[in-house]
Amino acid sequence: MESQITIRPMGKTELTAMVPGSKSYTHRMLICAALADGLSQVKNGLVSEDTLLTMNALNKMGVSVRREGGGFWVNGSGGSLDRYEDPIHLGNSGTTLRLMCAVAAMGVGTYTLTGTERMQQRPILDLAQALEQLGVPVETTNGCPPIKIQGTAVKGGKVSINCGVSSQYLSALLLIAPYTQDGMEITVTEGPVSKPYIDMTVSVMKAMGVEIKRDGHTWFSVPGQSQYQAGEYMVEADASGASYFWGAAAITGATIRVAGTHSASCQGDSRFAYILKSMGCRLDETNEGLAVAGRDLKGITVDMGNMPDVAPTLAVVAAFAKGETRIENVGHLKAKESDRITAVITELKKMGVQASCTDDSMTIIGGKPQGAVIDTYDDHRIAMSFAVAGLLTPGVIIKNPSCVDKSFPNFWEEWEKLY
Repeated sequence: MESQITIRPMGKTELTAMVPGSKSYTHRMLICAALADGLSQVKNGLVSEDTLLTMNALNKMGVSVRREGGGFWVNGSGGSLDRYEDPIHLGNSGTTLRLMCAVAAMGVGTYTLTGTERMQQRPILDLAQALEQLGVPVETTNGCPPIKIQGTAVKGGKVSINCGVSSQYLSALLLIAPYTQDGMEITVTEGPVSKPYIDMTVSVMKAMGVEIKRDGHTWFSVPGQSQYQAGEYMVEADASGASYFWGAAAITGATIRVAGTHSASCQGDSRFAYILKSMGCRLDETNEGLAVAGRDLKGITVDMGNMPDVAPTLAVVAAFAKGETRIENVGHLKAKESDRITAVITELKKMGVQASCTDDSMTIIGGKPQGAVIDTYDDHRIAMSFAVAGLLTPGVIIKNPSCVDKSFPNFWEEWEKLY
């Protein structure tokens, strides 16, 4: 794809958009299916840069995972993994690296997990320390990848973990807990941020045959010596991807339904539609999906700690709302594919928007944004969020548009349907 793309004005007033399967569900289902004993089909699984990194990592550990049709076929290992001595490169997929750290702990020999320069700046120490509590030898590089993990027969037992930076640390432990000898009793000492992603992990585990006891988001107990059940599993539509189309409706006044989305989803980002409702939009939910109809927008103050991936989308929408919008409890955005707080505020200011930030919040004063060339920081969320602005503001140019391959490879093709 060309190194930049110019966003054209919104042309449609009503349409149904299609988004791929959820990235978060796909990662989790691939790992559970890889640990199951037997053949599983993950239908509507997202095929993107990140999920292919998970697939390739599992293949290197001896699990047969292949793309076919609208998803993946996984020939599960029953929890028995192969040795792999070369470094496993996981790009900038934080989800892949964090979840695969726990998977590697159950393997044979030493696994080295690494990634891009940005990945090597992203924290992993809290997960490493939790694995060490379970008797797994771990080495990090100043608390970040590359990370070396010595595979072992994980006994399990009691473990405490700090999830103030990422809920994926907890998800990683939960996913391997059934394959430990004694099970796991996990206590969360801080956080977790992004709680809906924990609910998603638990939902996938239960759907695949593992029972879990829990006390909210701070204590979990998983029995050991159990297994995920191989079978046919369906990945629901990606709510994070839907946010860009709902945001497009919000600022342009169009009505956009996103096929396959619903408010009862475990995906926290499905609640983004209700954030837009609080700003003045109208919602309509049918069996076909959840629709947002744009109306005059007003600024709000909102805690986005449970849906950080759509905070950049909200920030862009807020630039077109009347008054001030304050986006709170998003400090963990600084440890994403880019420092998303700094990136969003920098690019909004390029567009003439009054915007400021602290270490865990963003404040945007709505107005009349101007066209600008948007740097994307090799971050898919920044590219897709600022594409929303271009539907109403002439002259918005998105650099490095191919970075969307990380989570939504056909985004630009679907976006063109709005013109």
